[in-house]
Amino acid sequence: MSEFGYIPEAPEQSFGNNKGIFTPKDIYDLTRADKYTNYGQLELIETQNVSGVSAIDFTNIKENEYNVHFVTANNMSTNTDQRHLITRFSTDGGSSFISSGYQQAQQYMLASGSFGESRSTSQSFLNYWTSSLGLNEEVGNAYMYLYNLGDSTKYSFSTEMSSDFDYLNILQVNFGSSVYPQANVVNAIRFEGHSSTSWTGSISLYGIKEYS
Repeated sequence: MSEFGYIPEAPEQSFGNNKGIFTPKDIYDLTRADKYTNYGQLELIETQNVSGVSAIDFTNIKENEYNVHFVTANNMSTNTDQRHLITRFSTDGGSSFISSGYQQAQQYMLASGSFGESRSTSQSFLNYWTSSLGLNEEVGNAYMYLYNLGDSTKYSFSTEMSSDFDYLNILQVNFGSSVYPQANVVNAIRFEGHSSTSWTGSISLYGIKEYS
């Protein structure tokens, strides 16, 4: 009998070669041993729960471990009407954040029937990660994929989508893509307001595991 599973009796238990029928404990143990086949799994790098801060910085993004990162924002709110949450990159570990040279193309839809777009080939930030939020219960929720942050030979891209109540209490959806068209290693990320404001909510950064 093999250590894990029982069909066949002695399978080779390694990533990409999981043969057998497993109990929940088998799956748990194999996952901890990094042998259970589960492509594209999310690995939490850090969660920040914040209240009344002007910027949320992630300075340990493990850019050398992951080619694709995934970020979620939950119930983000601000203390000032008509404010967007935006993203900026750093190439010096968070000592400074880049405020020019981004490109972005996004579309938005409102439950009231409005439809429009935001686009620029010379932007000071990566994206509008939430719609124009305000006070009270006007919160934003969003996710974003980030690509190539640790590759010094490639541009760093993002795709993002958000669903929020804007400052007029109308449901708004945003989706689009952005790029920092410089072949640099991005090793820190900042989330902040488009204009000076403070933020409350939760942001989680994940790496998407890959296997060669």
